Amino acid sequence: MAGFEVGIIATIFFGGLAGWLAGKFMNMRFGILMNIVIGIVGAAVAAAIFRRLGIFVEGDWLGYLLTSFIGASLLLFIAKLLRR
Repeated sequence: MAGFEVGIIATIFFGGLAGWLAGKFMNMRFGILMNIVIGIVGAAVAAAIFRRLGIFVEGDWLGYLLTSFIGASLLLFIAKLLRR
């Protein structure tokens, strides 16, 4: 996501929003702190996967939110698999 720098406040906001949306989508509920952590870690995971596959998401706030959501959903999917 070159060209778009996200500050710490924006990272927390987008991470929390993405984690909350992913929790709703995957039907898993966590607290706000865990949503933020899942969203931020999910963003890093998805960005690394996308970069490895040569997929580049548009470098704006929507692209960052989309990447965070996909990564957080992926983390929650893996968590569901491991819970069983």
